[in-house]
Amino acid sequence: MKIARLAIGAAVLAAVALAATLAVGGKEMAPVVQYTLLDGTQQRSDALRGKVVLVNFWATSCTTCVKEMPHLIETHQKFKDRGFETLSIAMSYDPPAYVMNFAESRKLPFRVTMDNTGEMAKKFGQVQLTPTTFVLNKKGEIVKRYVGEPDFAQLHALLEKLLAESA
Repeated sequence: MKIARLAIGAAVLAAVALAATLAVGGKEMAPVVQYTLLDGTQQRSDALRGKVVLVNFWATSCTTCVKEMPHLIETHQKFKDRGFETLSIAMSYDPPAYVMNFAESRKLPFRVTMDNTGEMAKKFGQVQLTPTTFVLNKKGEIVKRYVGEPDFAQLHALLEKLLAESA
């Protein structure tokens, strides 16, 4: 009973925090996360402010993730020269060797990192289902969240709109 009350209290606090965030700015700010790319480079997500960013949580064992990856590559290639970045985050349960092999064999042209501790998934709202994709505007606000494969025509239209906006 006490645990249930604590869970309800936590849910209410989360809802109030989200409502306050939305009331102030209309959009939720993306969390700042630190990560290490597959090449060992340390990065922070807030360094991408000023760009439109697609953040994709995925796993090598997820058939939909594997199916959508060529579309993510195509999207990245189409928009990368216009202030667009892709951050691909492998889930904590994905074996690092599988992620490395996948990224190398498919020549992923964008930033790839592994969420070894699950901290990034937690900060992005307890991401558990893959693929889960977030689109961030130039201010670092979350403007869209997709669970499952996005409609890429609609995604491209959204990216065109966001890239045309000033920072």
